[in-house]
Amino acid sequence: MRKYSVILVMLGFCIGALVSCKDGAKSNRGSEDILTGKLPVLVDQTLLPIIKESADVFESSYPNSSLEIMARPEIKAVNALLSDSAYVVVLTRKLNSQEDEYFKKRGIQPKIFQMASDAVVLINNRNSADTIMSQKSVKSLLEGNLAGQRLIFDNANSSTLRFLKDYYKLQKIDPKAISAMKDNEEVIKYISENTNVVGVIGYNWYLKAVEKNSQLLDKIRTLSIENVSEEADKAHFYKPSQSTIADGLYPFIRPVYIMNYQPNMGLGLGFSAFLTGDRGQRIVLKAGLVPATMPGREIIIRDESYIK
Repeated sequence: MRKYSVILVMLGFCIGALVSCKDGAKSNRGSEDILTGKLPVLVDQTLLPIIKESADVFESSYPNSSLEIMARPEIKAVNALLSDSAYVVVLTRKLNSQEDEYFKKRGIQPKIFQMASDAVVLINNRNSADTIMSQKSVKSLLEGNLAGQRLIFDNANSSTLRFLKDYYKLQKIDPKAISAMKDNEEVIKYISENTNVVGVIGYNWYLKAVEKNSQLLDKIRTLSIENVSEEADKAHFYKPSQSTIADGLYPFIRPVYIMNYQPNMGLGLGFSAFLTGDRGQRIVLKAGLVPATMPGREIIIRDESYIK
């Protein structure tokens, strides 16, 4: 963590120096540097709202920059990175050793920073009877052992599906027990119109959907998920919230990484510094997620944190 802090401070000095130049941000290469130029950024589609908002602020602050934010399912985003279609991605996991070997052979040292903590949340229709879900029930849903219920994901290649599969260490998931939509918005819409199904989306999307349409709260809700610790005498059920994510109480927490594989000092480095710097972290905080570099005790609790 101290290493990352030093790097971020150095990047902050770089940005300050470049902004103060009368001729604008110019590098030895001419029209492209950490605050100037065009950059495609691949984003896990479950993280699109927070990255789109951050990119808009970044571009308004540095008018010589242009970010092309492209939402993709996790697997497709990784494949595009490996095929050199893009050099900067925002994901909820780092590359595995096999994927990373491609860049090692080329001598490219990635610059990877955690910018936030998000969560995988389960939602259902308010006309459904369930308000909580045990770990056993979630696993049974994935394995197709709960008759009459299905899990609805935003995409068959979604990071939320991969997360739950890894979380429960499942070799396979019953394809009859899940359905895939086009994106998170379609999942939310489907859940708002149907009972006996459970939607799986990114917490970032849930917050953005409710912000845009507060009436959704009359149609959908987030489920409280069981968290069993070895020290606890009984299980507790926690709703996803900024505080339960910060305190590690909600079980389905996932990191958000900005990963820069540019072989030079390009715009990806400037955007990374912005996301992990003070302004970017305040955007994360305001959006309802947990920033990577701000103390959890400073977080304002927006809603009921947990149900016991």
